[in-house]
Amino acid sequence: MENKKELRNWLDAYNLEHPLVIAGPCSAETEEQVLNIAHQLKDSDATVYRAGIWKPRTRPGNFEGVGALGLKWLQKAKEETGMKITTEVANPNHVELALKHDVDILWIGARTTVSPFIIQEIAEALRGTDKPVLIKNPVNPDLSLWLGAVERFYTSDVKKLGVIHRGFSTYEKTRYRNNPEWQIAIDLQNRFPDLPLILDPSHIAGRRDIIFDLSQTALDLNYDGLMIETHHDPDNAWSDAAQQITPEALIKYTEDLRIRKETDDDAVFNNKINTLRTKIDVIDHQLIEMLGKRMQVADGIGQLKKDHNVAVLQSKRWNEILGKMILEGEEKNLSEEFILRMFKAIHQESINHQEEIINH
Repeated sequence: MENKKELRNWLDAYNLEHPLVIAGPCSAETEEQVLNIAHQLKDSDATVYRAGIWKPRTRPGNFEGVGALGLKWLQKAKEETGMKITTEVANPNHVELALKHDVDILWIGARTTVSPFIIQEIAEALRGTDKPVLIKNPVNPDLSLWLGAVERFYTSDVKKLGVIHRGFSTYEKTRYRNNPEWQIAIDLQNRFPDLPLILDPSHIAGRRDIIFDLSQTALDLNYDGLMIETHHDPDNAWSDAAQQITPEALIKYTEDLRIRKETDDDAVFNNKINTLRTKIDVIDHQLIEMLGKRMQVADGIGQLKKDHNVAVLQSKRWNEILGKMILEGEEKNLSEEFILRMFKAIHQESINHQEEIINH
């Protein structure tokens, strides 16, 4: 699969003057709920109405969706409002039912993207379809797995494709339900700049108070759209209540979000930004030099440990370093999350160097 301008054709055909907005409840609950929310959104910037029909949960016993019955409600919402409709499909049977009910866009969930076997089955069921298919990132931070899913649809003659960035699971405690790992999405964007990229801030946030900021970050990074879970009574939603916003809030968000220019032809601006970028290039080079010197010291420590038969990992020392660096980072306006991630990576590289020495 190669990047081609044609990958954007389905989105460009909507002729939107703003990024694509996909909005609607996490789950279709009742016909009244589906239609109520749809009518509140029909005059907003939301072009596509979303609702989960089949909702496999992490653990059984929670609400798992109304099933195929909800497709009739979505179809009715489409007829009454003129909005396009979308839902998640996770197997060929879902595909058959969604197509039968004239669903305009299908999306593939994060739990499905992790399995090439299931992706291939769904791709075969959709072979040659003219419906756009959006693929969410896998639950684990693996760009190859994400791209592999996209390629399976592409090679099944599904050419209207896009991706949804919904964040990645992590065992570490962060402010997000799913860590955004922006760099993974940026890497995908760099490789396929014409493949529409949509942010799902609801699943990244896990709570409604940071959805706006995440959405603004996506627009700052030139994302093509947003998928935001929207409910007329979020606190009483049957699933993922904490991360849903009201239609009124969505309308306010779309009014307040800023779409920034990719660049500016102003000569003064370009001179200033080129100077600042040169400074960053110099500092980045210095960072690499310093990290190289740090690893040379780690090599010396590894040799000393080998000579004295001492274990590589020294937990007490590591915890002391981490605590001290977090405090120093705060003084430099660096977040604890960033310091933890950076020094864990540096520490792991040091361990790798020392193990290489000790084992050879």
